[in-house]
Amino acid sequence: MPSTRQTLPRWLRPANRLVRLLTRLGLRLGTVHVLTVPGRRSGTPRPTPVSPLTVDGRRYVIAGLPDGDWARNVRAAGRGELAYGRRKQAVTLTEVTEPDVRELVMRAFPREVPHGVPFFVRLGLVTGPDPDEFAAAADRVAAFRITAS
Repeated sequence: MPSTRQTLPRWLRPANRLVRLLTRLGLRLGTVHVLTVPGRRSGTPRPTPVSPLTVDGRRYVIAGLPDGDWARNVRAAGRGELAYGRRKQAVTLTEVTEPDVRELVMRAFPREVPHGVPFFVRLGLVTGPDPDEFAAAADRVAAFRITAS
């Protein structure tokens, strides 16, 4: 199994800004949505691009860095707003603690969100798009169930 580097690419912050801008302009970018949650300390809205996926009729989002700011903000707030183009939806986010559900969601990730695979490779969680490899990394990520508020 690859080691986990837990580093973000330099281009990520400017790319996230661009995605947020394009979403505000009403453009839809494949599976990419913008999740906005209140900051855990300031309460200030914190937007971040995410790619929700659907498994067995339920929607989920994966945090490759389970202790990253957006994941910690989601845990603290438990709610947010999910935007896709100009469409916005208030959502509740619940962390998935069941290992079998997290594995199922991770196994579906490379099929549902293929453009997200390189990010997980960059983090050292997987070496490629193999669903079994993603399932094996399920205990090293955070998964959140998305439900409409």
